[in-house]
Amino acid sequence: MRLTNVLFKKVKSKRIMVLMESVVSGHQFNLFRERLADKIELIRFDPYIQKESLYRERKRIRSA
Repeated sequence: MRLTNVLFKKVKSKRIMVLMESVVSGHQFNLFRERLADKIELIRFDPYIQKESLYRERKRIRSA
């Protein structure tokens, strides 16, 4: 193995894309957050019920 192969590491992204899902209706959208941050919960307008509702992070989609 050459020295150059030893020095190169795969770089991880600082941000990841996560799937946010409404607790009330199941409406979903994608959002970016920092990799080391806590899971996100936020209140946002839900087009299915035409009111604001709580959205929770459901799963991680990919690195960004």
